[in-house]
Amino acid sequence: MEIRTVHANGVEFSYLTVGDGPLALCLHGFPDTAHTWRHLLPALAERGYRAVAPFTRGYAPTEIPADAAYEGAALAADALALHEELGGDESAVLIGHDWGAFPVYAVADRFRAAVTMAVPPPAALFTGLMEYDQLKRSFYVFLFQTPLAEAAAASPGFLDRLWRDWSPGYDAADDLAFVRRSIGEQANLAAAIGYYRAMMGTTPPSGRYPDPGTAASTPILYLHGERDGCLAPEMVKDALPHLPAGSRAELVPGAGHFLHLERPDVVNRLVLDWLAAAP
Repeated sequence: MEIRTVHANGVEFSYLTVGDGPLALCLHGFPDTAHTWRHLLPALAERGYRAVAPFTRGYAPTEIPADAAYEGAALAADALALHEELGGDESAVLIGHDWGAFPVYAVADRFRAAVTMAVPPPAALFTGLMEYDQLKRSFYVFLFQTPLAEAAAASPGFLDRLWRDWSPGYDAADDLAFVRRSIGEQANLAAAIGYYRAMMGTTPPSGRYPDPGTAASTPILYLHGERDGCLAPEMVKDALPHLPAGSRAELVPGAGHFLHLERPDVVNRLVLDWLAAAP
């Protein structure tokens, strides 16, 4: 895989890429990096795609956006701008995990096929968040709204424990090394936390980006680990009614939140089969 840069939506993005052919744009989440796609990118390339995984805004080596905007509309605008600047066309596909899933739900109609992982559609997500057990799992979301957020997230072991709780039994040493390289600096960590502050309204919208809406009609494959310690697997049952007609929602056995890293054989097959079957 190569690392390259592209200017899109006012941000200098760094990205990993491999292969030639139609664009397959893969968006990562928190606390993670583009390296999370290291199993899927080569598999996509073997199927004839130009697989691209950007480090999203604020995650080094991508630059911190000058407007400090992290609302959903900004992330959706990034996905569309990357699609354009990377030469994508109507044959391009879009894949997102965790935070990377949000822009997929918003702009899936601009792509031939779409896949999301670990975060259900917003309507199902926010309903599920109100369950007591899920509120306990989501403590960090509320912590991140406070002035203590950066200090807590930078404290020894905090991100390690998140990975351990979210994907029990998975050895995340390599991934955490990538994460520290990407958001280890205070400014980058603050940017990553900024996504949560924008989501909960602690930081008001910048007003720079139009609301893309969430009424996509392109069918979406939604995958969720059955041992996910971040978002309860029970959310899967509520996901399908909020997905476009023709979508599919599936639990991945023996996997937690980072299912594409824990069970790459299963996840790669599900993703590639879905993309192959799409019109």
